[in-house]
Amino acid sequence: MLKKLIDGLFRGGDVNDEEMPATEHRGYLITPDPQDAGGQYRVSGWIRKPIEQGETLEHRFERSDMVSSREACVELTLKKAERYIDDVGDEMFKR
Repeated sequence: MLKKLIDGLFRGGDVNDEEMPATEHRGYLITPDPQDAGGQYRVSGWIRKPIEQGETLEHRFERSDMVSSREACVELTLKKAERYIDDVGDEMFKR
């Protein structure tokens, strides 16, 4: 248990050993990154937008929403990110 806590501190609390595949929504790529929070998972992830010459804009988001299973967290993350994209669009990269 202590090893898991220490590893989490050095990895930023990330529960993913490798990045999950991205899902496309209106030209943006959403990559869920569920955060383990004491047996529940916090909604969080990345929204990226490829731009010219191979560059990518990215926005990290983390919500206060907690979900009991990792799979449900991924599903909710995608829904929340899609809604955020629809509401804010490219403005998210200016903040």
